[in-house]
Amino acid sequence: MSAIYRKYRPQLFAEMIGQNHIKITLQHELERNEINHAYLFCGPRGLGKTTTARIFAKSLNCEKRLAGESEPCNQCQSCLDITNGRSINVIEIDAASNTGVDNVRENIIENSRFVPSAGKYKVFIIDEAHMLSTSAFNALLKIMEEPPKQVIFILCTTEIHKLPSTVISRCQRFDFKRVASKELTNLLEKIIQQEEKQVAPEVID
Repeated sequence: MSAIYRKYRPQLFAEMIGQNHIKITLQHELERNEINHAYLFCGPRGLGKTTTARIFAKSLNCEKRLAGESEPCNQCQSCLDITNGRSINVIEIDAASNTGVDNVRENIIENSRFVPSAGKYKVFIIDEAHMLSTSAFNALLKIMEEPPKQVIFILCTTEIHKLPSTVISRCQRFDFKRVASKELTNLLEKIIQQEEKQVAPEVID
């Protein structure tokens, strides 16, 4: 049985709550095919930075997404592989446990040299990016300065002040904001209804 948070994790931009300023910008870039090589998602924990990165990566590599569209189909093999964490074109790196320069060289620099096998882009999602060491950031910066055309970096962080300014300046930055209580309450009520659970109103409020 799937955990509740996995079951209801957004798989489309339309399923995300809050962060409208971010959704609109990313969708416009997809619709116009104006994609940057590096993105920086920053903000407190639990606001959907990694989830947004995955949806964006799916849209970038979706086999059925037509020109002028922005949502992934969630049905093609590329989308399914990304959803299930099996894609070789979307590499997620937990910087908290891969802080050193050797990990950056092995997981990113070496990997970035290979053309995507099926999708259009090789996407590196670096979670807790602020945990990288100084030498690791220097190595990452070199490839960010002259990235292969098929490579996209998405750095996610809760502590942007720990990132070098040279890295920040090479990214398109998005600041994730806390979601309004009403939106969270509406989502919770929807999940309770779908799960056919009985919950006292005062618990939700």
